[in-house]
Amino acid sequence: MVIGNHYPEFDYEADLENLKEAVERMEISYPVAQDNDGATWMAYNNRYWPTLYLIDKQGNLRYFHIGEGKYD
Repeated sequence: MVIGNHYPEFDYEADLENLKEAVERMEISYPVAQDNDGATWMAYNNRYWPTLYLIDKQGNLRYFHIGEGKYD
């Protein structure tokens, strides 16, 4: 299962309607959580946009990638 976590970098990105519009415009088919307070962002000690995490069923981090690219 893929889940997006949106932690806004700019003020206008914190608006839920703007996020909904972007998800639709970009044809994102997986759920995207709005993380305005950065709770998930901070839980993973994240510092970079974007970062991809692969977490197994037991909650173990199996892979991560920082930055653009390597999406396949």
